[in-house]
Order: sequence, then structure tokens, then C-alpha cells
Amino acid sequence: MKPFIVMDIVKEAQKYENVIHLEIGEPDILPSPKIKNAALKAIEENKFFYTESKGLKKLREKIADHYKCFYNAEVNPENIIITTGTSTAFLIAFYFSKIIATPTPGYPCYENFAELEDKKFIKIPTKFPNYEIDLKTLKNMDFDTLMISSPNNPTGSVIESKKLKEICKFCENNNKLLISDELYHGFVYEKDYTTALKFNKNAIVINGFSKYFCMPGFRIGWIILPDDLIRTAEIIAQNILISAPSVSQYAALEAFNYEYLENTKTEFKKRRDFLYNELKDVFKIAKPDGAFYLWCDVSKYSDNSFEFANKLLKNTKVAVTPGIDFGEFKNFIRIAYTKEIKDLKKALKRIKNFLKI
Repeated sequence: MKPFIVMDIVKEAQKYENVIHLEIGEPDILPSPKIKNAALKAIEENKFFYTESKGLKKLREKIADHYKCFYNAEVNPENIIITTGTSTAFLIAFYFSKIIATPTPGYPCYENFAELEDKKFIKIPTKFPNYEIDLKTLKNMDFDTLMISSPNNPTGSVIESKKLKEICKFCENNNKLLISDELYHGFVYEKDYTTALKFNKNAIVINGFSKYFCMPGFRIGWIILPDDLIRTAEIIAQNILISAPSVSQYAALEAFNYEYLENTKTEFKKRRDFLYNELKDVFKIAKPDGAFYLWCDVSKYSDNSFEFANKLLKNTKVAVTPGIDFGEFKNFIRIAYTKEIKDLKKALKRIKNFLKI
């Protein structure tokens, strides 16, 4: 099993003082104050006990309401399971697959989850700058499950609604299970997008509270499954979860504060625009459509992104993630714009001095 390199970078960064952390995919903005108040109330009321394995019914109903409000999509709360972050959601989803195909670059833990469950894992190559799936190439590939991620980590690319509809149709026509990782939904800045459930009622959809809702440490996610899979998934959850953290579930009931969330999105868009404009002539970058990352080609300066990231950390105290975390991308680094612009300005100055620009 491969290491999750970004976490090794986080560990290494602890050796230095005054590090600007642009490596980890964790929003720095605090969640809505209502969430903190709900968590404190749950603690005061001693709500520390297990919920049912599918999670609080009230929270599942809130999530179903979110799909109606956000996407105009109908979701039955009984088809939702609350998970410990999205990690356990993937372990549940992968149980139903034998051969999983997914675009690369992509989140490194996908492959590790597949290995844990002894599933075959196929990487679908995509191309800079759009990183789109070519459905024609999939027809000649042997797999039973297609997993997509939009917005993508690390590229920030978004599958627009029209393309998503084509992907959903392909899966239905070719008897492929579709797993859609929608964790960065909400952080889409211009493009038209929606949930896979709008076009494929048999898709497995995974999302959570760590990114858009700014609740990473609460470790709360969810998975939505079709009718024929939900009971088996519930049994898996009973065994690997018991239940998601109860206090976190009560806190998440107050997460759907759309005015607050829109302000958070606006802030990240400002950061994206600022950092992209400052670095587009330094590195080769495709402007991201969503999430909060810049995927930067550093081949002008190095052919070893791991070495580049470590030198950058050691010499400038700026932490970034090497591209090899996301596949065979030795010439790329991922920069997370999860700090205020004043901190991004400091990081830029250090990076440019390092590159002698």
C-alpha cells in the first residue's frame, strides 16, 4: 500500500517554525457558529451514545432536503447512511465492485481503499488542461465500476452537467456501477454542475461535511445508495462503523446555512483568482473550476516533484504536495489555497525568491 504523501509532508513540516501550510486539503475558514453551538448543546445534554448505524434520522432528512434545495433532486432519507468522513463511505461503496476504473490524477486513497478490499484498480488517463474522460476509450476497457470525482482533487476540474449526463447514460447502457465522489460540491465557481443522481438513480453518491461545510475534524460524511444495495450497505456500516460520531451528527444538523456557505465560497473564489493570476506565468496551470487547489506543472524547474516540494519546505517554509501523491505525476505539485490572501502573498514571495524570479 502506498503512503499518503501529503500527510508525510504535514508531519515533516512540524519540524520547522513559521510554515505556511498549502499542502493539506483542509479549509481554514471556521464553520457556521450554529454548528459549534449545536455541538456544545449535544455535549451538555450528554448525547454521547450510539445512533442507529445509518445515522440520525433527522440528519438524513436534512441531507435529503439539501438535495431537493441544492439540485432539485429527490432522495429518500432511508437511502442515506451517515459515515465517518467519506473514507468509510468509499469502503462501503467498493464492496459492490470487482474492477474499479477512475480518472487520474485522482485522490490517492482511492487506490489504497481498493487494495484493502482486494479490488482491481484501473487508472484512466486524462489530459491537461481539461482532464476530461473520453468515453470512447472506456468501451475497450474491462471494468464493472466507474468512479468519478467532480470537482477533482487535485486538478479542480469540474464535470459539467451535459458531460455528466453522458457519463451516466454510458454507465446505464453498459451495465456499469457509477460511484460519484461529490465531496467538493459547493466549491464550483462558474460552471453548471449537478449531482449524478439527477441522471442516474442507481448511482452511488458520496459527499461529506469536511470541505464545503468546513467541518474536517468532525469526521462526518454520507453515502447515498440505490434501493437494492442499501440493506447490505447498512450491514457493512453496522460492522465497520457501529455509527458515526454522535456529537458530530448533532452538530451537522446546523450545517446547511446557505448564506454562510455562499460567503465561504466567495472567499475561496477570491483566493483562487488571486493565486492563479500570480502563478500562471510561473508554472503551467489549468485554471481550476472548483475545489481549492492549483495543479501546477513545475517541469520548468524540476523533474522530481517530491524533491521539489521537500526543498521548497526546507528552504522557504512553504509546504505543498508533490504530484506523485496523485499518480505518476513527477512534474506536478498541488497548492491548496486554504489560507488568507495575506498568507498567500507571503508564500508567493518565498516561492518566487526560491525560484529566483
